Amino acid sequence: MAKRATVKKGQLALDERFVRRVSLDLSRVYDRDEFPWSIPAVRTIDDRIKGLELHPKVTYLIGENGAGKSTLIEGIAACAGFGEHGGSKFLRTTDAPDWSPLSAAMTLIRGVRRERDGFFLRAESFYNVGSRIEELAKEERSERSILDSYGGTLPHSQSHGEWFLSVVTNRLTGGGLYILDEPEAGLSPTRQFAFLSWLRPQVEQKGSQLIIATHSPILLAYPDATIYELSERGIAKVAYEDTDHFQITRQFLNNREPLLRELFSDAE
Repeated sequence: MAKRATVKKGQLALDERFVRRVSLDLSRVYDRDEFPWSIPAVRTIDDRIKGLELHPKVTYLIGENGAGKSTLIEGIAACAGFGEHGGSKFLRTTDAPDWSPLSAAMTLIRGVRRERDGFFLRAESFYNVGSRIEELAKEERSERSILDSYGGTLPHSQSHGEWFLSVVTNRLTGGGLYILDEPEAGLSPTRQFAFLSWLRPQVEQKGSQLIIATHSPILLAYPDATIYELSERGIAKVAYEDTDHFQITRQFLNNREPLLRELFSDAE
């Protein structure tokens, strides 16, 4: 009998990831010059690096607007079985199995483990997920409400940030594959620190794996992670201190007044 790979305390073995790699086969695509196949980062996955290797704990996708972060993370979510607007695999706001063009050519290379939980959270449609939960809560006839899994409070009676943290701390129970698109939307810096505090036991103790697209230098600071930068040159792994998120933020905080004078001078 083959010896089972072991997981040391506080460490997740590489061969026990839920998703090891994301691959694209552009030979299935009729016109590679059309969106989203024309995005350099998308083409890189197929043409040069032959797949995107995921970190066993946290993988970040960063880049300028239009670089393809949301497009890529939507494709991953669709391949993993999540709905268009987000939520769990069993909580869907729409029935759209082919909503992501990337999913037609994308394959998720799975590891030996299977996740016990899963959730896709995207900032731009998070309101729709909350509306669907409220609809289901009104339709329920059992003593236990779906709201119990989300903190017990109606989503739309909370601010965006409160609702987000309520989902994170109550619904994402651990041992799951969690895909988050710009989770910093609506979160104050203090709440972003609260998210980082939640993240550590999720991956270190509960064995979750997260894929996060973000613009936040705070959320991006988790130390045991892989950061991929998407740009016109494709996709490249980058250290936290080498990201624009870190360098521009540090430059602004250290030289705020001269930078503002220069910005206002350029505007005039």
